[in-house]
Amino acid sequence: MKIDRITLRQIRMPLVHFFETSFSRTYGRDIILVQVEGEGASGWGEITAGENPFYNEEWTGSAWPIVRDYAAPRVLGRTLGSAQDVFPLTAHIRGHNMARGGLETAIWDLEARLEGVPLWRKIGGGARREIPCGVSIGIQDSVEQLLEKIEGELADGYQRIKMKIKPGWDVDVVRRVRERFPGIKLMCDANSAYTLADAGHLKKLDDFYLMMIEQPLAHDDIIDHAVLQARLNTPICLDECIRDAHHAEQAIRLRACGIINIKLGRVAGFAEAKRVHDVAQAAGIPVWCGGMLEAGIGRAHNIALATLPNFVLPGDVSASKRYWKQDIIHPAVETTPYGTIAIRDDPGFGYALDTDFIAGITVREESAG
Repeated sequence: MKIDRITLRQIRMPLVHFFETSFSRTYGRDIILVQVEGEGASGWGEITAGENPFYNEEWTGSAWPIVRDYAAPRVLGRTLGSAQDVFPLTAHIRGHNMARGGLETAIWDLEARLEGVPLWRKIGGGARREIPCGVSIGIQDSVEQLLEKIEGELADGYQRIKMKIKPGWDVDVVRRVRERFPGIKLMCDANSAYTLADAGHLKKLDDFYLMMIEQPLAHDDIIDHAVLQARLNTPICLDECIRDAHHAEQAIRLRACGIINIKLGRVAGFAEAKRVHDVAQAAGIPVWCGGMLEAGIGRAHNIALATLPNFVLPGDVSASKRYWKQDIIHPAVETTPYGTIAIRDDPGFGYALDTDFIAGITVREESAG
């Protein structure tokens, strides 16, 4: 499989509704799409970095030159044995996993298309024909607005509700949610908004029988999470600080978590995501697929990832319409009435590209090869 050409496209898409975490509020997305061409076919990936370096050190503006100047030259014009070769070829780049992952996932998609198989099969997935879905609900302008949103998502069949929290929007808000919805699968995501000094306050969340508390402490910390987990009955789920399989091994050894969220971009693509999955599975730690407000390509990649066997908890993969008036793929990703997404058997990531729409929302484009 020889990579003949690589094209980067930056697209701009407004969100249907703003999305707020503990660190920012987002109204729209600037997303970089990666197209790789070789052997008469194309594969597509999506760089999941945000518009600002708040989730991690990457952002849209940094990812473009990293791929163009560093990652792409390592694979362009090279004959690869398989998509597995991409991770080691770009591993000398420190950090910038989302930039590397956008390229790596595109090459996995290309290989699957060349072989005429669905991406989920190519990565070794297929443990389930439908993936269970949850939703991530950002911080709202009022508790009443949050309750209304949760009501709507439950009516659409979603199996799990994740609500974002931050200091001042946590225990009392969760209490209101639990009073209104006593039986739902509920979890909280802090996006590193707290410190170990807040352990006593976070302990109050044990009263609400949550599925998990996601990444309460620093984005690069494992040790303090281990200390906090020993004080909590609620499982901690680690996200930002698990950037590779070695971090997962360390966290499990230190008992810093009971659950791991796997995001393709955060771990530089499918190869490392599979290794994190395998480490967690061997230790009896369940995983689920996190989201980064992806457009259709990234969403389809997440669906494939979530068919691996240890993705036993509902993830953040949900219907396109929750985020976009129009998605860049067709058909748009849809959920069943009981909160699942059926996997598709078409080659590659399984959906057609709306190339006319992509062209209309492209604000920057550059090719090499």
